[in-house]
Amino acid sequence: MSIITIIGSGVMGSAMCFPASSNGHTVRLVGTMLDRSIISHLKETGFHLTLKRHLPAGVEFYYFEDLSVALDCVDLIICGVSSFGVEWFGNDILTVLPADIPVLSVTKGMLVNDDGFLSSYPKYYSSLFSGRDFCAVGGPCTSYELADSDNTCIAFCGNNMISLLEIKNMLETPYYHIELTTDIEGLEFAVAIKNAYALAVSLAVGMSLKDGETLHYNSQAALFGQSVREMRKLLMLFKLNEDNLVFGVGDLYVTVFGGRTRKLGTLLGKGYTFKQASSELSDITLESVVITERIGKAVLTCINKEMASKNDFPLLFHIYDIITKDEIVNVPWKKFG
Repeated sequence: MSIITIIGSGVMGSAMCFPASSNGHTVRLVGTMLDRSIISHLKETGFHLTLKRHLPAGVEFYYFEDLSVALDCVDLIICGVSSFGVEWFGNDILTVLPADIPVLSVTKGMLVNDDGFLSSYPKYYSSLFSGRDFCAVGGPCTSYELADSDNTCIAFCGNNMISLLEIKNMLETPYYHIELTTDIEGLEFAVAIKNAYALAVSLAVGMSLKDGETLHYNSQAALFGQSVREMRKLLMLFKLNEDNLVFGVGDLYVTVFGGRTRKLGTLLGKGYTFKQASSELSDITLESVVITERIGKAVLTCINKEMASKNDFPLLFHIYDIITKDEIVNVPWKKFG
């Protein structure tokens, strides 16, 4: 059996304790500096304050200052930070990690390069430490249902297929099904952009509730369809493999049905401005906002280079304007297609 250390005790990092523990590995969960209350409560009760689940018996819990102890004899490191912690992880944590141990990131998102285009988090980490083995997870997976052992089909991506196979063997279970790919940018882009479009689809939820207490699914389906159309165009624009759309669309589906992004989209659909909605959700990490801003800026770079037209992405730029200009929801239905 192996020793697996997870850095970051948010909901997804902590949910990874379940497949790791199912295979009998020693699992060590390390909180960041912001996770002291989570780790303290886990040490006392085994119950995770935000995941709302008891973590598997035998998982070891560490405060951040004990990171070096948690890294002793480790075989796999899982980066469980949110997109807001990626640069901190890259600058402050990678320098102290054993150089020969693979790192698997569960963080979904993209960074904007100096040239205005996008790159994945594994590519960013590799730019800081060339030669290291960085891998990532992509695909439809909510932390709560992974913790409940619901059947989950995802993909691991990385440059080294032999290393990917080893990690798959560590983590695959009867309920956690893993595909492998060396197409890092394609997979990571597809599952990152879904956060922006999940926000867009969720607008229809708020619009329905604004007019009554009955959810309408025609409008959600229409926004979902336009989202898939634009996601495909984005993959084509950035010359990425369209086959990755299956992971992005699956992830879009599960994200629309619950979580932080749905809460934000529902408030916006009800008529809140972005400032009002984000104030109401001030205690929630809004990763959909980050990726919407980054994709919007990258596409605007393409438009300025005459590589694309704004007319190709009416839904993307509607939510981009809601976030960056505090506009009220006014879905551009007639521009779809």
